[in-house]
Amino acid sequence: MTAPRVRTKWRPPLALIVYAVLLAVMALPVLIIIWFRATETTSIRMTPAETGALVVVLTLTLAVAYVLARTITRPINALIARTEEIARGGKAAIRPLDRYGTREIATLSQSFLDLAGRLVDRTEYVRSFAAHVSHELKSPLTAIRGAAELLRDDQTDLPMTTAQRLRFLDNIIADAERLDALLSRLRELAQAELPMAQGETSIEDVLPVLRKRFPGLEIFGLGDTQNTVALPFEAADIVFANLAENAVQHGAMRLELVVAADARTATILVRDNGRGISEGNREHVFQPFFSTRREQGGTGMGLDIVRTMLGSYGGTIHLRQATGAGTDFEIIVPLTP
Repeated sequence: MTAPRVRTKWRPPLALIVYAVLLAVMALPVLIIIWFRATETTSIRMTPAETGALVVVLTLTLAVAYVLARTITRPINALIARTEEIARGGKAAIRPLDRYGTREIATLSQSFLDLAGRLVDRTEYVRSFAAHVSHELKSPLTAIRGAAELLRDDQTDLPMTTAQRLRFLDNIIADAERLDALLSRLRELAQAELPMAQGETSIEDVLPVLRKRFPGLEIFGLGDTQNTVALPFEAADIVFANLAENAVQHGAMRLELVVAADARTATILVRDNGRGISEGNREHVFQPFFSTRREQGGTGMGLDIVRTMLGSYGGTIHLRQATGAGTDFEIIVPLTP
């Protein structure tokens, strides 16, 4: 998308406006003095005291205008220069200004630096994500191509056995299914990146759907399960279905959703009794494509989708410190107003 351009036309600089306004304000009493002196019949000449006062007023006006222009325009020009530097240099150029002048400009600068940091982080994430996607898609595609070439080049004088042919076909089907799973996860991630329409739901609404989808998993809702949170049902379904699937893949037979609400947020503890997550893998679980079940078809995208989806609605998720068997995720999401 091409960035919209500001219409090119002459616009007065801020310093010119400051000087013009202050000089206009000063000119009013000067014109009044000149008017009254001109209407006097005795003398129309200004006294030395009046002339000196006007000189002092003019000097003070110019001094105030200079201070205002320096306080306002200099930080703004510095912020403009920093913007261009960040556009050229990326993350290394994101650093505070030397001077801010006013509180409002300091606040604006901080907001700009925060936005620039998020945009740069997002760019790096997209770059890394694209590399991971390319790698993940390339592996099954290479396997499918190799198996297809072997089937095509099957020699008539030394043909493959039926078992060999079926093995290659099974490999093609398995890799195609993995590609389909990856594409489904990518669609879910894209859906998480672009929030759905605002809505609300409760854990009580989600439980029947989860129990139907995962019949081999005992799912319990505890606590304030009827409190509505600021998640549309579709988003909540994606979040808790991914967590339930993660529990099943790690051998869990029981899943608990424990809800505790305060004035503004709901804390949802998602606890299972599976094998848990090893200490070495805990810091990697939210990384895209990190999976300990790659041979069984795991894509490693489920928890990243959950975190992205929650973040789109002002929620967070983190892995709690293990106190025994199983896995505990803590979700914090806003309540509906």
